[in-house]
Amino acid sequence: MIRGLILDFDGLILDTEGPIYQAWVEIFEEFGAELPLSAWEAWLGGSPDMFDPCGYLESELGRAVDREALTARQREREAELIAAESALPGVEGYIADAKRLGLKLGLASSSDCPWVYRHLERLGLREQFDSIKCAEDVENVKPSPDLYLAVLEELGLGAEEAIALEDSPNGITAAQAAGLFCVVVPNPLTRQLSTDHADVHLSSLEEVPLEDLLSRTDKGR
Repeated sequence: MIRGLILDFDGLILDTEGPIYQAWVEIFEEFGAELPLSAWEAWLGGSPDMFDPCGYLESELGRAVDREALTARQREREAELIAAESALPGVEGYIADAKRLGLKLGLASSSDCPWVYRHLERLGLREQFDSIKCAEDVENVKPSPDLYLAVLEELGLGAEEAIALEDSPNGITAAQAAGLFCVVVPNPLTRQLSTDHADVHLSSLEEVPLEDLLSRTDKGR
């Protein structure tokens, strides 16, 4: 029986991934360079340390750049774009329905705690979660299963008692490595990547009511 939901944050609750990528793309374009999604893919759903955009730009240009200045500009533009974003379609409804059904709610994010908490506060969602685990809470972030295992432990649930909601290949891999049934809901950016290894695919959380999804999940195990 399903007793809990564990949600990813970036790209699942809030579309931060598109704005972050777009801000870097704009900087690359200023230099006459391209930042292909195939290069950026390693960053999605994982640690920012998995991809160095300034290093990639330097390799494309064949010279050094002012990393500090470019990073500051990128973060300013990123913040501007993210501030215009609200929770992705269906997120608030799923959270409300999970509470109504008595499910425990967890959040597993490879981002750092201040980032996640700040945006959850802005969206009015922080207090809805029974467990929040971020990069500082584990040794390895996604695609390692550590974040999901930590949330399961704090919620007091077995992997068979919860499902994960993800948007990226790295996140799916992490959830399944923890033994979780994983539902993928790609955002406009991750929709361009391969998420075939997920157990269920949804175009949006508005596509299927939570109770119907829980029924499908039980049948899929």
